Amino acid sequence: MRILRSIGLMKRELSAHRRKGRTVGFVPTMGYLHEGHLSLVRRARKETDISVVSIFVNPAQFGPKEDYLRYPRDMKRDASLCRKAGVSYIFYPDAKSMYPAGYSTYVRVRGLTENLCGRSRPSHFEGVTTVVAKLLNIIRPDRMYLGQKDAQQAIVLKRMSGDLDMDTDIVIMPTVREKDGLAMSSRNRYLSADERSAAPTIYRALQEAGVLIKSGNGDAAGIISGIRSKIRPIAAKIDYVSVVDTKELKDMKNIKGEALIAVAAWVGKTRLIDNIIVRR
Repeated sequence: MRILRSIGLMKRELSAHRRKGRTVGFVPTMGYLHEGHLSLVRRARKETDISVVSIFVNPAQFGPKEDYLRYPRDMKRDASLCRKAGVSYIFYPDAKSMYPAGYSTYVRVRGLTENLCGRSRPSHFEGVTTVVAKLLNIIRPDRMYLGQKDAQQAIVLKRMSGDLDMDTDIVIMPTVREKDGLAMSSRNRYLSADERSAAPTIYRALQEAGVLIKSGNGDAAGIISGIRSKIRPIAAKIDYVSVVDTKELKDMKNIKGEALIAVAAWVGKTRLIDNIIVRR
């Protein structure tokens, strides 16, 4: 495994592999890796010849009052996990190389970014799409692997890739969870013991909502109210509980076809997101 910090060197290395007919699989991350990330890596290794993991805490996707400076970082640990998982390359650029002086180009996906997390984090997705567009241009992977836990992000990036004719297949894999159902996240380390114990309530509320929908309940307002009532006792603040379609991420009144049931809530000082996809 090689750890490369230079954009130019990363491009040259992968170009050499492509000339030999080798395929490239890519997992973009902000580091502090967990089993969710590693499940993506294993899929990339299975389906492609060369696996690349990027580790970059992207300042462009954090708002002014968000946790960019305290976001967990442990490159030594991440490198060890990647080496054990058989990763070919870690791409580990710094902010100055990704956003040099005078940088002024940003990518925006309209519509899909304005609901759910986009309501309370208006600049977030522009930062995500911009950095991933840059990473895809640098790495030019055959496949990029994303997790469903960040469902809106995955749908946005899939749309961006298609709209801009990027030659990368987007593979979205199931959310990886702890034994008690909590979606794995680098931010889970912020939770106190009591908060960690309470946090799986979010997933249980989603599961119960899913059962109701599959049994024929199509009333989105009622489903949302039920989820809110279940998570309110453990949440310091509920950002949103939404039922949206999986194509345009528009709010649904009557649940029909495939729906994304999504939650963002603060448990203590930690913002957690989770979701399920159901069909009625």
